[in-house]
Amino acid sequence: MAGNGDGIQAFRLDMDANGNPFVVHAALLWDEQEAILVDTGIPGQLDLIRKRLAEESIPLERLTKIIITHQDRDHIGSLPELLGVLGDRVQVLAHETAIPYITGEVPLIKSKALAPSLPVPVTPLQDGDVLPYAGGIRVIHTPGHTPDHISLYHEPSKTLITGDALTSGDGVLQSFDPKFTADASMAIQSVRKLLELDIERVIAYHGGVCVDRIAERLREIVDAGSEG
Repeated sequence: MAGNGDGIQAFRLDMDANGNPFVVHAALLWDEQEAILVDTGIPGQLDLIRKRLAEESIPLERLTKIIITHQDRDHIGSLPELLGVLGDRVQVLAHETAIPYITGEVPLIKSKALAPSLPVPVTPLQDGDVLPYAGGIRVIHTPGHTPDHISLYHEPSKTLITGDALTSGDGVLQSFDPKFTADASMAIQSVRKLLELDIERVIAYHGGVCVDRIAERLREIVDAGSEG
């Protein structure tokens, strides 16, 4: 259970999107001082997130940080509700270019709507930052899906949190979904950056956990994208 020791795991959220099942795999990282949620699902998930955290022996009030991988509604949707309960007890972090979008200063790129304003400031992240939590979390700017997109590499477990930079299906690492990717060429360049990492496990927001043939699949995705 996540309440013990240090670690990282996929944090599955089985949500209802207008009567349709919608499943995502956020991530949960923790150590003795920190409990960190990566992405928050669509709006209206406060009770589900509270329940899922309790199942992992982490009370909602123990959350200390929320990291947002990018501005899409299914990643930031429940952030205002979480902050409404936690207030400034939790720190929000995102890539510096994401902040105007997720704080409602400028419209979201895809929906053109303004996100709700947030009651706390957002801490800016940059490519290459190493956050000293849960043994070390490296920030990797992986634009393409959106310009502000980041992935996260948990150094102790060699786990990559991909956000939407990659997907998975039946435990097999897959490329990004081109229908929802603003700049496919840039997205391939971002995947190319990931080849430099020693990755043993991937948590893809859409699809879940992959552990097999990670480096090989990354190379295949880059090669296929480069040919296209």
